[in-house]
This record gives sequence, C-alpha cells and structure tokens, in this order.
Amino acid sequence: MIGNDVRCLIKEGALSVRMPGNKAPFGAADAGKAPIAVSIQDNATLRRIVIDPLLAVGEAYMDGKLTFVRGDIYDLLELAARRLGRLNAKNARVGRNTPQAARRNAAHHYDLPGALYKLFLDTDLQYSCAYFARPGMDLEAAQAAKKHHIAAKLLLAPGQSVLDIGSGWGGLALSLAEQHGADVTGITLSQEQLAAARQRADAAGGRGRVRFALQDYRETQGVFDRIVSIGMFEHVGPRHYETFFDTIAARLAPDGVALLHTIGKTGRPAPNNPWVEKYIFPGGVIPTLSQITPAIEHAGLIVTDIEVLRLHYAETLRAWRERFLKHRDEARALYDECFCRMWEFYLAGAEAGFRSGDLVVFQIQLAKDKAAVPLTRDYLFAQEYTRPSYAVAAE
Repeated sequence: MIGNDVRCLIKEGALSVRMPGNKAPFGAADAGKAPIAVSIQDNATLRRIVIDPLLAVGEAYMDGKLTFVRGDIYDLLELAARRLGRLNAKNARVGRNTPQAARRNAAHHYDLPGALYKLFLDTDLQYSCAYFARPGMDLEAAQAAKKHHIAAKLLLAPGQSVLDIGSGWGGLALSLAEQHGADVTGITLSQEQLAAARQRADAAGGRGRVRFALQDYRETQGVFDRIVSIGMFEHVGPRHYETFFDTIAARLAPDGVALLHTIGKTGRPAPNNPWVEKYIFPGGVIPTLSQITPAIEHAGLIVTDIEVLRLHYAETLRAWRERFLKHRDEARALYDECFCRMWEFYLAGAEAGFRSGDLVVFQIQLAKDKAAVPLTRDYLFAQEYTRPSYAVAAE
C-alpha cells in the first residue's frame, strides 16, 4: 500500500503517510485535509510494506509500527477496498486440505478459548453471516433470522435426519432439533467446539435428537434427508470441491435437500490473502460461483436456488468489531496487545471486504430431484415471516 497504490489514494486527498524519522508526510499538500493519517515507525517496516503490502501492512499494525494520527484501521482498509479493489495476492499459495491438514487448520482458528468468541459473538455463538431481514434488527435477532432462513430453505419436517457439516458450537443443530423436530448429526474438526456443543446439548436435554462428532466430512457415513453446511466451505479448498459435493451426493437421500452457505467472491478466482492465510485461516480460500458450480454438476446434483447475501456480512462484522473493541481489555487479558491488534485488523479487513470489496455470501440450495422443492419461493415467505425473530429489536 506504499507506492503506486498509496499514491492513488493520496492524489484524491484521502490519505497522508508520515514517513520514518518524523519526516514530512507523503502527500504533504493534502496532509491537512486527509481524513486518514498514518505513521510508519521505521525504515525496515517501510521496506517490508513496499515489497509485500498485503502481508506487511497487517504485520506492521500488529507490531504497533503502523499507527494512526487520524482515523483507524477500518478507515484505511475500507478506503483501500473502495478505491483500489482487491490487490493480487501474488505470493499466496493454495495448499492441499487433506484430512490431516484440515484438522490442523481448524485447530489454528477454532480451538482458541471459547471465552474469546463470547466477547464479540451473539449469545448463540453463531460465527457466520447474520440475516438482517428487517431494519433495526440487533445481532441476536439477525442471527436467529439466519437460522430460520436456513431452516425454511431446508423444508424441514419433524423426524427428518439432518447432517450439519461444520457444526461449530452447535447453535444451528440445536435450533433445528428444538424448533423443527429434526434429528441432527453435527460434525466439526475443532475439539473446543465439539466439547462446547456437547455440553450445550446435555444442558438442553437434546442429546437424544442431537449428536456431535469430531469428524471430517469425507469420513461421514449414512444417508440423510437434509444436509446443511454453514461457513465451512471456505476451508475446503478448490482441489477438494469435487470431493465435497460428491460426498453430499452420496449422503443425501433421493428426495433430499441440501443447503450450502459460504463466503464467496463476485470477481475472478484468486488465492487467499497472505496475511489471512498466515494469521487467521490457513488453508482457506474464498470461492467464486464459477469454481463452485462445475463441482456441483460433476456430482450430479441440481442447483434449485441461489441467493446472494451482499451487505449482510458487513453489518454482522461491524457488530462483531464493535463488541470486540468494547471488550478489548478482556481480550488483552486473555492474550496480549499484539493479538488484539491482529484480531481488530482481521475484523476490520473482513468488514471492508464485504462493504466495499468483492466479498458476498452465497446460499446454494441443492437436490437430486427437481421436484424436491416447491416451484416458487413463496414457501420461504410463508414460513419465515411468522417467526418472532423478524420483529424489530426493542430500543
């Protein structure tokens, strides 16, 4: 972000950069007007940013060597997303997410203490895009609406078997069982999430209808009436897309319905951001529809519906970032200042990508039989709008 890219931002009077040694700001003519002003502490940091900005800007912020005179890290990342678009991650690599690698990658992010996630997630610990179906919804209501939206697309009936691939802390599985009478099997690769989900199921008295296992999707056996996967596909990797959908085809009943909810890109396929790959989601890749649909076709599945949720995740991440900043001292007590800066950079960068970049969320409904779902979307409105979670949150 130093060099031609930053010159573009400075030319528009949006950014002032104070160079090492308290030298005059880069773009001094606009320095007094620029709403965002950053300071780079030393020449070594400056060199790293010049050579590899996608990795080095985040590391400089984590280390406290890139600081703000005006504005904050979200302002900078949103400006970059809005004015420059996605920068090419030339040095990023896409590894093979074998079952062993997938377990390691999941542990890197999801086996962090649950106390961290409780600082910024909703009370149900939904760690995926919420659904702001009505103006004025708070995070809790929007996450409940997301679960209802998913359940409606699954066309659940009491007693149906459901496979939840990437079940997290168990909130969706428990809701499908409690509110819709489903028999749910949730699988995860996180030991922390597994323990928490089982504890929640025990507390709710739902272990008879809900069970959780530490299991890779490729190891799952049996046939299910419904299959759902929320926020897990980003960890599959392009080399394994066909295996993923082949598995869904093998596990889905002939008249069954599946729903995939995943972060996606509206632009062209690209490698993972190198900073995100190193610090947040190793092995993660954000897919485009052009990468997903060939694997679905290869598996013999039918796409029965695609919905693109656009700014819903930006609003979700804003709520998460605000809550994290409110509880920043508690996060520092769990880890340290460097970790807090890393997490803030992650949440801010993700929000900027969804608000002003090319990130969206795809919800793809799948079946084996064209008649497995109704001919119109009217069933969604009939089921969803009677739910209490669609009420506007009280002020």
